[in-house]
Amino acid sequence: MGTVDGAGVVVTGAGGGIGAALARRFAAEGARVVVNDLDAAKAEAVAAGIGAVALPGDASEVVGAARDALGGRVDIYCANAGLGSPGDPFADEEVWASAWDVNVMAHVRAARELLPDWLERGAGRFVSTVSAAGLLTMIGAAPYSVTKHGALAFAEWLSLTYRHRGLKVHAICPQGVRTDMLTSAGSAGELVLAPTAIEPDDVADALFAAIADERFLVLPHPEVAAYYQARAAEPDRWIGGMNHLQQKWEAGQ
Repeated sequence: MGTVDGAGVVVTGAGGGIGAALARRFAAEGARVVVNDLDAAKAEAVAAGIGAVALPGDASEVVGAARDALGGRVDIYCANAGLGSPGDPFADEEVWASAWDVNVMAHVRAARELLPDWLERGAGRFVSTVSAAGLLTMIGAAPYSVTKHGALAFAEWLSLTYRHRGLKVHAICPQGVRTDMLTSAGSAGELVLAPTAIEPDDVADALFAAIADERFLVLPHPEVAAYYQARAAEPDRWIGGMNHLQQKWEAGQ
């Protein structure tokens, strides 16, 4: 793919799961990849396997070092690091703050660092791993659902504001993916996500199809489009259906 071959790519949260799959796919397509993860051993293992550079640490602080590692230029940034925070309005303030910081503000901070160069060049690509929860919602996970809505809103804002200046934005919105995050979702994940869960490589395939078509919304589970339309067309019916799912989950606990 011409837009990827030779490009300088950063993938955060790439020590496993979707991030590792994205890093592998970009490297296979000829990109020069920086693998970022809080877990240094995991980042280094993924990087070693694909001939990439490992830059462990906080995703909010990786852009400068990644730019240096890539010879002064980042072409594609994948804001993939995320927290699958469960809980309700009574969850600790720290849970809400961490979800907001990782799932939204890390994207904002990356954009602050990347946009000046991208807008000057008239080219850049920002990939946000959102989740279908950002389009819909997820039972049992208020901090996750709310902040993923925020991540989607920020990606949309970037695209509508800078598209005419060369910025390409993609929002990846899968349902269940067989990763550690799905496992950590517990019984709610088993009920809602596990039955149709896909592999991380399937998410990478969906992203590359969207890049080829220059599509903003990346739906590894195509049925999410119909759910999103139903939610918008009949919100009360949609909320009622989700409430029934909530009751089913509560009864099974």
